[in-house]
Amino acid sequence: MADPLFEPILINQLEVKNRFYLPAMHLGMADNFEVTQRLEDFYAERARGGAGMIVVGYATVDELSGNVLNIGAHKDQFIPGLARLAAAIKDNGARAAVQINHAGRYNSSFFLNGQQPVAPSAIASRMTRETPRELTRDEILQIVDAFAQAALRIKKAGYDAVEVLSGTGYLISEFLSPLTNHREDAYGGDLENRMRFGLAVMQAIRDAVGADFPVVVRMNGNDFMPGGQGREELQTYARALVDRAGVDALCINVGWHEARVPQIVTSVPRGVFAYLARGIKALVPVPVIASHRINDPLTAREMISDGMCDMVAMGRSLIADPYLPEKTRTGRENEILHCIACAQGCFDNLFKLKPVECLCNPRAGREAATRVEKAPAPKKVMVVGGGPAGMNAALAAAERGHTVDLYEQSDRLGGQLHLAGAPPGREEFSVLARDLASQVAASAVRVHLNKTVDMALITAEQPDAVIVATGAVPVTPPIPGADQAHVVQAWDVLQNKAHTGRRVVVVGGGAVGVETAMFLAEKGTLSGDAVKFLLVNRAEDPETLYELATRGTKEVLLIEMMEAIGKDIGRSTKWCMFQEMERSAIKRMVATKALEITPTGIRIQGPRGNEEIAADTIVMAAGARSHDPLSQLLQEKGIPHHTVGDARQVAQAIDAIHQGFEAGSQI
Repeated sequence: MADPLFEPILINQLEVKNRFYLPAMHLGMADNFEVTQRLEDFYAERARGGAGMIVVGYATVDELSGNVLNIGAHKDQFIPGLARLAAAIKDNGARAAVQINHAGRYNSSFFLNGQQPVAPSAIASRMTRETPRELTRDEILQIVDAFAQAALRIKKAGYDAVEVLSGTGYLISEFLSPLTNHREDAYGGDLENRMRFGLAVMQAIRDAVGADFPVVVRMNGNDFMPGGQGREELQTYARALVDRAGVDALCINVGWHEARVPQIVTSVPRGVFAYLARGIKALVPVPVIASHRINDPLTAREMISDGMCDMVAMGRSLIADPYLPEKTRTGRENEILHCIACAQGCFDNLFKLKPVECLCNPRAGREAATRVEKAPAPKKVMVVGGGPAGMNAALAAAERGHTVDLYEQSDRLGGQLHLAGAPPGREEFSVLARDLASQVAASAVRVHLNKTVDMALITAEQPDAVIVATGAVPVTPPIPGADQAHVVQAWDVLQNKAHTGRRVVVVGGGAVGVETAMFLAEKGTLSGDAVKFLLVNRAEDPETLYELATRGTKEVLLIEMMEAIGKDIGRSTKWCMFQEMERSAIKRMVATKALEITPTGIRIQGPRGNEEIAADTIVMAAGARSHDPLSQLLQEKGIPHHTVGDARQVAQAIDAIHQGFEAGSQI
């Protein structure tokens, strides 16, 4: 039977070779609206990797629609750069499109040289904390024409299609939503009036580009905003886009940037929002593309086979592994490096105004600079430590043509990725551990498990170079009473090597402390399968099931010396984790110092003064320190070496992976 992922599909008259659709993602790689070589390299690699259709952007339609880090489509001067990018994609085997958009009230005066953002109504944005200026009727008509002219430039630049962003809280969706559209003219009020702007944009684009040029709309299936638009209104809009504006395909995404329903993080189940694409697919005769957290071929294949959608949008999945489609086509799915939805290198970088990178893939966004070439003289390389840094170092060194031996003192590769994958909703980190181990297994690297490396072994093996990736060990702070039996380490709790009582105090509010608190709060809750069983059999009412799914059997208190919890957690993930802690009734105390651990609890000094809190178990999550027993000895012996990951300095997994890759590729 043919694989549905590789059946061609028509969008208007355009044939796309497979069902992999790379959606537009802001990469932060444009320079004053101009396409850069870095952008060309990034998308050329994804085209070589086998994606059927690649959408770049978003691209701007006028001066207020974006910022200088966006690709520009609002002036003719940007057409040559757009054309180079189209060629980079098409010459490498994929169809090319550009998404155009106007940010509306999601833009910021910071990016507009002090100018005020515009919107249908003067309603403040929670995201930017600014109030936009209400558009006049004449300005609305000018923006409609600006969309059409931008689409025409995209056609002139040689692209195969244009996509319009009509969701996510940007301008068109601001007109659609009663939450942000309080107008009293023909563009506000009932749904018909609120759809007027979006439909006018699509009709103007169709008139500009002609009947045969594919027009795709990326729209919300549900905006997940209180007082906003749910499925029914958006389904009506979807039908109108096709029936009245001649749109050729619909790409269904979810939520606004302000929405409190997680959309992109690792706790979001794979393919969970496909039901929204299914609801629209049943109503329209054009291809429907599903989005969000589709990071593996199995999920994608099932969604298409089950009639949920016609194509799958894989964005960050193809940042993590550009060759996911080609690996799938050639029967190498076991070699795929799955996106783990950590958001550390993609979304978190954008908040820092940095170009997109990837925790899983150290080459992402630096395709040309990180191209691995064969070494002029192969060497014998020892890599000590089989965590994320060590595995990436071994893989890069082997790709250079070196003979590589990877030593790990435990019985499995992965290191602290297994710890990171233990809390609820964080399982994808364990997937990354397995993915990297599979890539090592498919390489020429020789793996030695249950093997501790000392200088005697190094002397016997006589390597030309050593990469030290021995990681870190947990810290036990000098708190009186910390040696008692009811005091355990967070790492042991996460690995189920230590048991905890009903009342638990977690000491340390960094990432490990938060994750451990969440791990413990999950104990005794209903699983997803249990909730579905009880729900479909109407055994309990939904509110009872909600309570049983969120409240476990342990009382968990998290204490932190600093003024804030989770300072080492990325912005994209932090709010979701805090929301989960709130739901799970995890208590938190900041500016609180542990003074002494007693046989019955812990004495603390906090905002309320000194007090003792009763607890059955105290969990230490006070951080880690580098474990490096070799670098000094290697230095003394004059053996070339690199120290990477936590062995060099305790940091995040993204740092370990990138350092490991750099070390391996430099030998």
